[in-house]
Amino acid sequence: MATIPPLPSRDDVLRMARNTTDMTGQLLDTAGNITRIALNTFDPRDGSGAEMLRVLRRTTAELAEASASPQAQEAFYRIVDTLTRLGTSGAPLAVHPVSEPAQALLAALGDSLLPVLDAVEPAVEEFATALGELVEAASPLLPAGAGLAAGVLLALTPVLRSAAEVLRDGTPELRRIADALTSAVAPLIPLQVSLAERAATAGAGVVRAALPPLADLTEAAAATGKAARPALVAGEELLVSGLEQLQPLLLSGAGRAGRVVRAAAVRVSAAVSPSAEPGVVVTVAAG
Repeated sequence: MATIPPLPSRDDVLRMARNTTDMTGQLLDTAGNITRIALNTFDPRDGSGAEMLRVLRRTTAELAEASASPQAQEAFYRIVDTLTRLGTSGAPLAVHPVSEPAQALLAALGDSLLPVLDAVEPAVEEFATALGELVEAASPLLPAGAGLAAGVLLALTPVLRSAAEVLRDGTPELRRIADALTSAVAPLIPLQVSLAERAATAGAGVVRAALPPLADLTEAAAATGKAARPALVAGEELLVSGLEQLQPLLLSGAGRAGRVVRAAAVRVSAAVSPSAEPGVVVTVAAG
């Protein structure tokens, strides 16, 4: 027979009532703080709410005006048209019989490359980290590179414009060249296809025959590499120690070359300066 649980004592009832009252007070305080923040934000007497609403209305109006301009509408239309043409031209290729060999090749490569990708993942991560550090270190050179690229583009612009005009003027001749090439190549396509099939068959036989010797050669090379590992490590240590010994000489040579170049630059600047007296000949000596 189940026992009847005892009734809560007076202290338990008082403690539950006190906890309930405290939790209710905390909830009311939180709701009051949220209400106060909302009123302060949107209160027109303060100015912050009105300013935020004014900025929001102005931003919305500017966005609507910019998107309604003919330039924006033309850009949107061109983007949608390009995406539509890409979709309509690329979708049939996915189900075309021509794509079946490519899909089979990609599936085979994917199945065989997964272990390779898992093996090289740490090296790729380290390479990406090193590349990021290199880009960060070379960031001061980016403005100079951007300026050089802009100069090259400006220099190439007339050439490209002239080439476009020449091609535009020679459209009939280009069409004749294309028609002649098409008529000359079209009869050769069946022959090329048959030759490609024969070459593929022969190449597959060669690969099948060469795979076992290649595997044996790879195993032998791996065994040789394991045996020669101490010699390779010793050679690397010798190379590193040689570089460490050459480092002071290289640094001193670079410093000396820098001083010579700076001195030559100062003398050349003095020679070509407008304030230089006429008849004074300045010689540049590197030493």
